[in-house]
Amino acid sequence: MALSEVHWDKDVPLPRLGPVQAKVTVGLVALLCFINSYDGEFVFDDSEAIVNNKDLRATTPWNNIWSNDFWGSNLSSNSSHKSYRPLTVFTFRLNYILAGGLHPVGFHVLNILLHAVISVLMVDMFALLIGGMANDEHGYILNRAPKTSLLAALLFAAHPVHTESVAGIVGRADLLCALFFQLSFLSYCKAFNTGVDKDAGFSTRWIVVSLSLCAAAMLCKEQGITVLGVNAAFDVLVICNVDVYELSQRLLLRKTPLNAREMMRTGLLTRLALVALGGVLMLYARWRIMGTGPPAFTEVDNPASFAESVFLRVVNYNYYYTLNGWLLLCPWWLCFDWSMGCVPLIKATADWRVLWPLLLWCILIGLVGQALFSPDGQQRRTLSLSLVLLVVPFLPACNIFFRVGFVIAERVLYLPSSGYCLLLACALGHCCRRWAKYKKLLSLFVLALLFTFVARCALRSHQWRSEQSLFTSALAICPLNAKVHYNVGKNLADRGNTTAAISYYREAVRLHPTYVHAMNNLGNILKERNELTEAEQLLSKAVSIQPDFAAAWMNLGIVQNSLSKFEQAEKSYWNAIRFRKKYPDCYYNLGRLYADQQRHVDALNAWRNATVLKPDHSLAWNNMVILLDNIGNLGQAELIGREALKLLPKDHTIMFSLANVLGKLEKYKESEGFFLQALQINPNAAGCHGNLAVLYHRWGKLELAQKHYELSLKLDPQAPGTRDNYNMLRRKLDQRKRHTP
Repeated sequence: MALSEVHWDKDVPLPRLGPVQAKVTVGLVALLCFINSYDGEFVFDDSEAIVNNKDLRATTPWNNIWSNDFWGSNLSSNSSHKSYRPLTVFTFRLNYILAGGLHPVGFHVLNILLHAVISVLMVDMFALLIGGMANDEHGYILNRAPKTSLLAALLFAAHPVHTESVAGIVGRADLLCALFFQLSFLSYCKAFNTGVDKDAGFSTRWIVVSLSLCAAAMLCKEQGITVLGVNAAFDVLVICNVDVYELSQRLLLRKTPLNAREMMRTGLLTRLALVALGGVLMLYARWRIMGTGPPAFTEVDNPASFAESVFLRVVNYNYYYTLNGWLLLCPWWLCFDWSMGCVPLIKATADWRVLWPLLLWCILIGLVGQALFSPDGQQRRTLSLSLVLLVVPFLPACNIFFRVGFVIAERVLYLPSSGYCLLLACALGHCCRRWAKYKKLLSLFVLALLFTFVARCALRSHQWRSEQSLFTSALAICPLNAKVHYNVGKNLADRGNTTAAISYYREAVRLHPTYVHAMNNLGNILKERNELTEAEQLLSKAVSIQPDFAAAWMNLGIVQNSLSKFEQAEKSYWNAIRFRKKYPDCYYNLGRLYADQQRHVDALNAWRNATVLKPDHSLAWNNMVILLDNIGNLGQAELIGREALKLLPKDHTIMFSLANVLGKLEKYKESEGFFLQALQINPNAAGCHGNLAVLYHRWGKLELAQKHYELSLKLDPQAPGTRDNYNMLRRKLDQRKRHTP
């Protein structure tokens, strides 16, 4: 016999829509919330996961997706983040192929559509979790709770905490994980009303499908495995209709023994065994794939996990849980990054913030108490499943099983928020039922809440459209976060506003005195502004704090070279290469140092190493040609120039240098051809016009020489030597005219 309709459902302050109408409404709300992010840029982590990820390129073998991590590094590398999400990277690559390159619109549109699909599927998922499934003579059927499930799905579709997952392209991992999570759960439910084995009471095939979809969720993001816990809880509480209170009495007080025969009859033990076996196999496979063990996070990533006292560690973890709960409850204070001082550590029990974890646990204990002892069986089941959906998907981020690489990350709340939305929808339904005389006021509250959520989503997704607006918005939320100041400074520097960037970098270093990346970037700007002494001090401090910081060693070498500290500069370059074996830019700068010291062979070897590591390193190729030209080794210079142009056929600087060499070798025709090609690519290059004029001058084509001298002087009246050469040509032309009868 089917269970009765959920008794509070009719009191939910929403119209009763049909299944199709409800899903269309939820889908449209989901689109409305995030549609203004469709034309956003690649921001924040998108740079590493997409823009700089070679696994997206057509030239990279497809197999690399399965051996590299989410960021494109090999999983066996000690520097790998160990985040194995090949299906997510696969969708990025498809976006890249379909768009014909790195065009963010296609990436954003797919994210928005995925969120809409997930929100629509939540209608069915919430209906199952609220109404459950009842067994009658026709098999298991779904009990309806159309208004409650619609409200919960609307809250999920419009929850502002989802902005990072939807508007940030790397949030694709959370979206795909959530999609396969839902499909795994719905497939598990389908095992009881489709193709049921009469002896077993369920379809083993659909259980296997559910496990396969769970594996797919894990291949999108590791959090996907938690669907097994949700499936198991649904089986126990809904399919087997186990009373939570009675079960707790049996397990804790052992008043009556568990009826194993009854569980065998319903097939529960068989299903749980299949789920457990599938979970163990997935975890084992994931562990094998990880290769060298878990990633090594630093104190900056997760300071609480480095606290010396276990007690303070636990207190801070619980404080983080409270802040995550607050983001679900009041998603107004949202930030792209919560590290580096954004959440100061609790270092003593006298800190008033310890009250917040106590409040959190009081609320949770109260909810668990209701789930266990409420006289309303339907309420007990709904509360239990809501808590399971809230807590279980959050477990991988709670620092219990392993250290995570963040303090708070809004993206990890994408799935747990569904449990919160279900709790909130059911609570609103109960309130409307209990306080019927205030139903209009509660209805206005629900509408205001949904409207506020939609408006906040629109505002927040607009902030995610560019790095400038995203980073600037964080200053008001986390003014003590050094990383926020660093990113604002970096964005300003990228846009050419180095003066403003300096102040933000300085603030980042002030807030976090060991912030080596801020020191490195600040040192670079000061180097460009010729403030070399302070630049050297900052970069020296950076490498003393982090001795394996290869980029800082290279930049320190550049500054020391500029200060004529050649011996120290050479040591710095070699330190950079020691810590990063494949570092073509460092070899290039080392070559410049050797060239300044007239160590020509060493310079050529360094530049050759740069081109071996990076075949398209134009500067290294060009410097080799110029150096060989300067020391008179024209034949070798020609060979190097031709080799370079095979790899870089459209590089006008190499064409220019090779043309100069060929001119000196009196290969005038070939030299002319390369000069003209270079000018076709870069027609306003005064130096190229001037040197072509010199070639024509030597070649005896004086009218053409005059033309290009004049073009060169028009583009650059101060071009060194060009004016003298032009005057020499004019005198020669005048002499020719005088001697012409």
